Amino acid sequence: MIALLAVALITLLASIVPGPDFAMVTRNSYLHGRRAGLLAALGIALGVQVHVCYTMFGVGLIIAGSAALFTLIKTVGALYLIVIGWKTWSNRAGLVIELQGGARVPRRTILLSGFLTNALNPKTTLFVISTYTQVVQPGTPLSVQFGYGLCMSAIHLAWFALVATFFSQANFRLRMVKHQHTIDRLIGTLLMALGVLLACANMDKL
Repeated sequence: MIALLAVALITLLASIVPGPDFAMVTRNSYLHGRRAGLLAALGIALGVQVHVCYTMFGVGLIIAGSAALFTLIKTVGALYLIVIGWKTWSNRAGLVIELQGGARVPRRTILLSGFLTNALNPKTTLFVISTYTQVVQPGTPLSVQFGYGLCMSAIHLAWFALVATFFSQANFRLRMVKHQHTIDRLIGTLLMALGVLLACANMDKL
């Protein structure tokens, strides 16, 4: 249960940080309405599963090959969370979203765009690997590992569905952009704190 809560917390914090997924959902919500934003959110949640599948396979091979290497990768993953936290905390750039209207986009195109935005994002690759290696242990059943992956997708879907709901309203978008620096610092601090705690725990095992 503690591991699942850790996955949920880290995933939620990482999802909130503005990035390609955030821009994709916001743009579609703003231009084409709530339904388009929800489809983009669903595509992103499905894209997460691509990263989950190859991470599960790779982590399984590493565990079978070398326990020491697995612990080292866990430590590097925790340090990566600290890096994400610092970059988020020190971010000075405002949220930039291309808002160019045009013809109405087919639903499947929006869904596919959300999927590809996440599935082809190298930052998501690093995030999923760093998160997975913190909670998976030798002997962790595949069903539990897959459960972690479903949790990640569910949280992405829930968060970006919320974004789609509110960003289809201009008022909320303006407030979010106005307070972006405060939000970045709060999330960055939490991610760095989690990363430090996990790194210290992993280094004790090296």
